[in-house]
Parts: sequence; C-alpha cells; structure tokens
Amino acid sequence: MVDDSLTARQHLVEVLRADPQLEVAGEAEDGKRAIELCRTLRPDVITLDMVLPLMSGVAVTEYVMAYSPTPILIVSSSTNRGELYKTYDALAAGAVDVFEKPTGNDPDGVWERGFVSRLKTVSRVRVITHIRGKLGSPGRIPADPASLENCDSATRRSVIAIGGSTGGPAAIVEILRGLPAGFPIPILLVIHIGDLFVTSFTKWLDGQSALRVSYARDGEALPALGQAGVVMAPSGFHLVVQGGKFRLTCDRERNSCRPSVDVLFESLAKEIGRETAACLLTGMGRDGAAGLLALRRAGALTIAQDEASSVVFGMPREAIEMGAVDRVLALDQIATALTAVAFESEPGRKR
Repeated sequence: MVDDSLTARQHLVEVLRADPQLEVAGEAEDGKRAIELCRTLRPDVITLDMVLPLMSGVAVTEYVMAYSPTPILIVSSSTNRGELYKTYDALAAGAVDVFEKPTGNDPDGVWERGFVSRLKTVSRVRVITHIRGKLGSPGRIPADPASLENCDSATRRSVIAIGGSTGGPAAIVEILRGLPAGFPIPILLVIHIGDLFVTSFTKWLDGQSALRVSYARDGEALPALGQAGVVMAPSGFHLVVQGGKFRLTCDRERNSCRPSVDVLFESLAKEIGRETAACLLTGMGRDGAAGLLALRRAGALTIAQDEASSVVFGMPREAIEMGAVDRVLALDQIATALTAVAFESEPGRKR
C-alpha cells in the first residue's frame, strides 16, 4: 500500500485487514520505498497514490511495470487537471485501474466494499511487461507486415470505431501514436473510465498524438472521410450515430456501462455497416462483443486485440467466441491494419 499520508494508509489497511482473504504485505510512504518493497515482497497487487515524495506515482508505475510487473490499482482523490494527467500517464504506463479515495459522503460500508472488490479484481489481472520504464519514452515494436495479409479491404471505410475498458487508455495511446500524419478516417471512441477521472481525459489524449481528440456533442454531424480526429463518448452518455449525426442518450446502462461500446457499435451497424471498421480492445466483461457481431453481419471489418497483448482478455474473448471478429491482432499490429484500411478508403491512393 503506497500513500504518503499515514492517515490514509491506516484507513486502507484497516479496510483490507477486515477481509480474511487479504493480507497487507507492506506499506510505503514514498515512491522509492514502494519500488524497494515491490522487489523484495513480490505482492499480488499494489495500491498507489499519485502524489508521492522522492518518486511520483507515474515514475513508480513505469519502473514496476518494466522490471517487476505487478497489478497496480491507483487510489486517488485528485480532481485538478495536472493530477488527473498524472493518473492518465500511469494508466498509459501499465497501471490496471483507478479508484476514487473515500469522500466521507458514502453510506457506511459502500466505499469499503467497492474498494475491496476492485482490489481483488485487479489482483487477478495477468499484467504484461511495459518497456516504457526501460526506454525512457513510449516505444513501439513494428508489426510484421506478413501477419496483416488480407487485413485490409477494398470496401470503402468512412468511420473507425474503437471500444475498450481495463487497460484501454494505454492501448488507445499506442494505436493513435502508430497512425501516420494525415490519417484520413474519423475515429469514434468509447472507453470505460471512472466518472471522477474522465474530466480532462480528452485533453490529455489530445496531447498524445497528432490527431485531435474531443467529446461528441449531441446533434453534431458525423465527420466525413478526410475530417481526421477522434470523437469520444462523454461520461454518463451513450454515443449513438443516427441520421448522420451524433446522439447522446441517457438510456439505461448496457452491460453495466454508460457509455457502452455495444450501443455505439450497434448504431453504426444500422447506419453505415459496411463503411465501418471496428476494433475491440482489452477490457473486463463482455461490452462490445454483441455490437461487434452486429457490425460484422452488416459487412464491417472487425478486429479484436489478442490475448497476449491484452491487460484483460474478457471483451475481445467474448467477441471472438461468438464469431464477431474478422481479425485477431496484437496491439502493435492494430495501427498498421487501420492505416491499410485508410489507404484503401482513399480513391487513387496507393500504399
């Protein structure tokens, strides 16, 4: 448990020690001590605050994921933009999930039960090594072109839709950074992230690649081919494409999610099925699988992230098992595949 506040650590320790299935292996008050304990104790999961002495939570995440890969649950109460950006950086560096610190306004036991449940879930995630901490900056391994044979299509694609959940921030950053300058196809994005932490996510994501990123606005026209950029579903609203426009709805949750990947994918299947290329990324649960199947049946190109590169293989696995996927690709191959789709979509342009 890593937090520079003794009071906060004591409260978290008390909550966990009340559960017989959990053992608190160690406590750290700064980033350097956190790394030392991680290497010696080899815990099943780490809770990590972002603001720490000596080494920041981001630096701790980068080091741990590069040298001692361990599931990390960020536990934070930060709401200002700078601290939120640090949370996003940690998620991009390999932290599994983020959970809000108690506010004191929750009914007795509600926050505690949610925290314990989330921690147990994160502890079961099979994390992968992230080389960012070794390289000093994000790196990409080039895709093997032979593995992408027949991944593109002669069908004109005018929209790319991407959905993800746990591990999604890191995955979408890698994909966006891998797309070439002038990428022509607009991208629609649904990603599950806690309401408290979604406030400045588009601004942070906007700074991670050359593509502009913004939230969808109700009634706004669906961008045309050539109007590059990423349009993201805002927190608490389903994103639907209808009549060539975005619609934001407060309809009931789908797969316990709002926004839901399924809702966006299914609306695209009805609206412009064959003109869509869709990708389902790492995440817990099954959101997006049924929508991806609807898209495939409508003639869309459908891609799922493979198990080896997924933080959690739940959503992609569900889609694969129900026959919703044309191609299963490693994360480092997806940008290359989408680039191939973009080149095919532009008349007269050759790869």
